This record gives sequence, C-alpha cells and structure tokens, in this order.
Amino acid sequence: MQQTKNIERTRAQESTNAIEKLYISMRHLFSRGFYKPMGVSGETLRKSLLLLRPEIYGSIGEERLELDGLIYVIERLPEGIEECQFINLTADEGYKNSHFETIIPAKRRRNCYRIDKDQMNIEITRGRSEIYDILTHLTFLFIESHKIQERVSLNEGEDYIREWKHLENVVLHQKKISEKEVEVLMVHLGNILGRTFDEVSRIYKVFGTEENPNKFFNLIYWLGKLAINETEENKKRTVTFSSVLIEEIGHHIYGEIWANNIKYILKEYNLLQRPIHIISANMHSVMNSIYAEGALPEEANKHKNFELFQLLSNSDSKPLQKKVKDYASKNGLIYVKDTSGTNINVQIIDTNKINFDVSTFKKENSLEENSVIIVMDYAFGEQAYETMDELLKPYHTGNEKVHLDVKSVSIMGKAGILEGGKGDIMIPSAHIFEGTADNYPFINELTKENLENFGVKVFDGTMISVLGTSLQNKDLLKFFHDSTWNVIGLEMEGAHYQKAIQSASKIRGNISEDVKVRYAYYASDNPLETGATLASGGLGMTGVTPTYAITQRILEQIF
Repeated sequence: MQQTKNIERTRAQESTNAIEKLYISMRHLFSRGFYKPMGVSGETLRKSLLLLRPEIYGSIGEERLELDGLIYVIERLPEGIEECQFINLTADEGYKNSHFETIIPAKRRRNCYRIDKDQMNIEITRGRSEIYDILTHLTFLFIESHKIQERVSLNEGEDYIREWKHLENVVLHQKKISEKEVEVLMVHLGNILGRTFDEVSRIYKVFGTEENPNKFFNLIYWLGKLAINETEENKKRTVTFSSVLIEEIGHHIYGEIWANNIKYILKEYNLLQRPIHIISANMHSVMNSIYAEGALPEEANKHKNFELFQLLSNSDSKPLQKKVKDYASKNGLIYVKDTSGTNINVQIIDTNKINFDVSTFKKENSLEENSVIIVMDYAFGEQAYETMDELLKPYHTGNEKVHLDVKSVSIMGKAGILEGGKGDIMIPSAHIFEGTADNYPFINELTKENLENFGVKVFDGTMISVLGTSLQNKDLLKFFHDSTWNVIGLEMEGAHYQKAIQSASKIRGNISEDVKVRYAYYASDNPLETGATLASGGLGMTGVTPTYAITQRILEQIF
C-alpha cells in the first residue's frame, strides 16, 4: 500500500496564500464600509502582511523600526496622515470646490484633504488597485507605530522612557533646537527605534525640508502617540469607505469621462477619423524625442544622441523644457490636462504638423497616413483596463457612432526586473496575472534585437502583472523566475492593458483585428537584490537611456 505523503508548503506557496488572503480581506472590509486596522477587523491584514514580509517593507517582522520602508510609504501617503485617527477613502465628492487645501503625496498623484486635526480624506479615482495600495501602506505604518509604543511604554503605559518624554517635549512645544540638541535627540531616537545613530541621521536628512527640518521627529512622535492612544485609551484608528465610493468602484465612471473628453477634442480638431497610434508613457519622452532637436538647435549641436535628453532631464533645465513645450504646441501637439479624476494627462500629436526637417525621425512607414499619436500618462494597476477599454470604444456624436482607426498600441512602463539591474530593458512575449494561470500571449512588434546596442542589457520572456508591487517577497519572486513560466519581470498594468486591447480587437470589434501592439519596460528596481528594491530610491539619470531607447524604437515603427 502506498504511503501518504506529508505535503509541506513552500515559502512561495505560503506567500501566494497570504496575498490571496490580503485581497479577499480588503474586498470584504471595503464592502463592509469601515474597519479598525489595529483591531479585530484588521487582524487578517496584519497577519498576512507579517507572514508575507514583502521586500519593500524590509524588517516589518522584526522588533526594530523599518526605515527605508517608512520613507517609501510616507512619500505615497498625504503629509500629516500620521497625526490622524480617522482616515476616510472617498470618491471625487467635490472637496476640490471647498476651502480644504489639496494635499498631493510626493510619489502618488492623488488628492487628499485634511478635514480637521483628526481626519484625513483620500480621494480614490483610480480603481481597486489604489485602495489595495493605500490599505497595505496603512497596515505597514500602523504595525510600525505599535513597535514604537511597545519600546517607549513602561509598566503597561503608566510611565514612558525618558527618551520619549524628551521627544514629546520638543515636538509638542515646537521648540527650536540647536544642532547639538538635534544630535542628542537622534541618539534618543536610536534607542526608541532600535537603530544606530548613523541610520537615524541618514533618515532625518531624507525627511527634512527647508520649512520643516525636524519632520522626522514629528513623524515618529505622532506614529507612537496614536499607537499609545490605541493601547491605553482604546482610541482606535479607523479607516472608512464612503458610500459613494462603494457604489462607484468598478463602473468605469472616471475612465469614461476621461476617454470621452479625448475623443471630443479629437473631433473638435478634425482628428477623430484619422489613423491613430496610442502610446502609454510618461509626459516627456515622446514630446522630447520628436520636438527637442527643432526647439533647441544650439543645444542639439552641442549634445549629441541621448545627451540632449539627459540635459532636459536635469531639475534645473526648466527654461529648456518650457522651450520644447512651446515649440511642440506650435507644431502639432495638443496638451490635455486631466479633469476627470483619473490623474492621466494626455498629449495629442497631429503628425502632419511636425517639421520633419528638424526632427530625429523621417516619415517612412506612414507616408500615406496622416496619423495622430495619443500619448497617455501611466495608469495605475486595474485602472489600465478601465482607461484603455473606454478609449478603444466608438465615440457617439449625435446619431453617429465613430469607430477609432487604431493602428497600434504601445506600452512603455517601469517594472521590477528579476535578472539584471536598474535601467535594463525587458521585452515581454506574454503577460500572466499573479495568483492565477490567466495568460495573455501576443505578438510584440518590439524585439530584443531592436533594443540592443544602447549600452543596456535586454531580456525577453514573460512578464507577471502583480496585484501590488509592494506585496512581493524574495521567495515568491524567485519562484516566478525559476519556474517554467520564464518570468523576467513584474509590473501592475500589462495584463490589464492587453485584456482591453484583445477584447476590443478580437471580440467586440471596436478596433481592427490587425492592431499592432508593442510592450517594453525598463527596470526601476531588482526586488531580488538587497538594496535594489523600490524603497532604495528612484532611477535618476540611469533611467534616461532605456526610456529614450524604447521611445525611439516605438516612434521609428510608427513613422
């Protein structure tokens, strides 16, 4: 008789299960309408995140405070959120027409409003992915805050360590302190956070601004203080979802307004029935690639190839950037600032008005076409399906239904790479949805050979569209990389875009079956490498070469 096998789950399987639990819990809490992150209702989220221990959240499972993860999260949440007991996630409900100041996080385009000293409202207009993103960040933040509470409390909250009392005295009385006093406080913070003086000093400088050099002290104090209030006074932090948000989510309300606005502008400029090429990219690379040479002839003579784009990427090149924008607007570029709430701005380029005599490109592939290029800024997760699906639908004008003549859709994005490093390029042949076997193979017009000879490494294979980049850990990523799925990288939008393109072209007949697709990603991080995750900082100038290499190849195929 065959013996029963004891099946042990691998760490990767446990991680997959934890991610699934996280998403089921978040959907349940969303339907319920509110929850207390550090109460019973938030327990599954906390346990799943601690089991998962994602790379981006570093030492979340340890007693010491995670500093790089804290930077990553705070840059993506509204300023002052650490002081708020009540966090409300709302739809676009008219706060922009009020006296409340709009707070936009440094690294995420979302409108937030401080209602009073205890409440922060965050507008959700980009779909479920944005809710998942915020809830995981908040769960991390509150777990870390309770580490502070546990390290500073004595005798079950009857007293506190002297370092905490010193910090409280400085923060509450907003004392101006000398450099020496700052260093004394850093030593105290090292004890509170379980970190070295060097580590605290580094993070203090990262958080400091001209207006508020002591921002890090305030952040740590209020994180700890609200955790103390939860533990000692049962003043639980609460996350609430507005009834309007619950009703609206998943119904493409913002995507439809956004897409109809673009089609309306195309109609107004008599561009609606022209051949169209859609590019999802940033708001500078396509514009600079087409127009920079004509707008900046002197600089173009001095700076050859991508050096001109490096010059334009400098933070002190604002006057040059303005010159390019002004020149572009006189030569066929229409800038469409988003007013729908999707936070996706758009550029419409009439290629008939480009002066090809002073451009890097020549019209070869589209000589007979009077084509139009629509450049849309990056979508976020599931929002990619909503916006692309709506954009590819016919435009109803009066009694007329106009199908867009979409010739190609090109997606250039940032992604985590599993082999190679920051700035390398990935060319996918298929997208897979994380946690499922759902897969979207396609013929990519861009090939590995197209992107070689730019001085960066190029990889081709499968990309995995994850539910959230902040939820991946090394075990899971190693499984993706080593499995027969041949995964080369992870991102959040590819499968969503492809799902919309395939349904529009192969099933619904909204666009031609022969639409060409191009996908290419440049690596923003390598989550398998310690110190190379998203929490380790941005690409800086490393991103210029891959960004413009991909843009150049996309435009060459269009022109």
